[in-house]
Amino acid sequence: MEKIRAKKAFGQNFLVDDSVLTRIVDCVEPTAEDAILEVGPGRGALTRHLVASGARFLAVEWDRDLLPLLDAEFGTLPGVEIGHGDILRVDLRQILSRAPEKKWKVAANLPYNISSQVLFKFLECSDRFERLVLMLQKEVGDRLVAPPNCKDYGALTVLLRLHFDICREFLVKPGCFRPVPKVDSCVLRFTPLAAPRVEVGDEELFRRIVKGSFNQRRKTLLNSLRGAGLEVGDEEVQSALVACHIDPKRRGETLSLDEFAALSRSLAAGKNLA
Repeated sequence: MEKIRAKKAFGQNFLVDDSVLTRIVDCVEPTAEDAILEVGPGRGALTRHLVASGARFLAVEWDRDLLPLLDAEFGTLPGVEIGHGDILRVDLRQILSRAPEKKWKVAANLPYNISSQVLFKFLECSDRFERLVLMLQKEVGDRLVAPPNCKDYGALTVLLRLHFDICREFLVKPGCFRPVPKVDSCVLRFTPLAAPRVEVGDEELFRRIVKGSFNQRRKTLLNSLRGAGLEVGDEEVQSALVACHIDPKRRGETLSLDEFAALSRSLAAGKNLA
């Protein structure tokens, strides 16, 4: 597999450091009782460790040139399936239904150019996961563990925190990859919560509020939420903010998850009464 070159179009940087691979496997903790999904197995460096556990294993690889090599090494192993697909386009819930009795573990070295989109996709299926261990650009990892009122804090931070405990496990230097990227990476572990961290009233409304609040970070909450598709007027938004003891002149980046949830509950209650 060493002859296969990374493709810039796919955002590929192959992990080649054995010590980092071992640490990732330690985070995944694969066992024969598990169902494991690997997104973007690349040349199979992590795959070798994961399939050795005897777990039910499925890999989704977008680069067709890698499929024959992956199939040749892993395709005949019992309980192992190598599939072709773009993780952003596949029906993820349907894939996970192949082991409906299990909660899946996920391992992935995500291309940096699509990592946020993939995380939103994982969020939609949070109830089907036991654990996700993901390699991300350090800048993205910083955003996911950021507290309110800082530049790294954003919509993805809030939305993921509603459904996951997120722990940064360790940093990974550029020299651990080929080709060598220009940025540091990090490995994060996501543990789904049995229930949302806080009641939000209407989750679709909650998502619109959160995304709208960060669309134009320099604007006040009241101005930001005007274009968020909430289907309520300024007066209703202002009343809900006041009822939640949130100054309408604050910016979205200053609100905690609890404050976003309170605002969502208040607006949802108002819509139900209308």
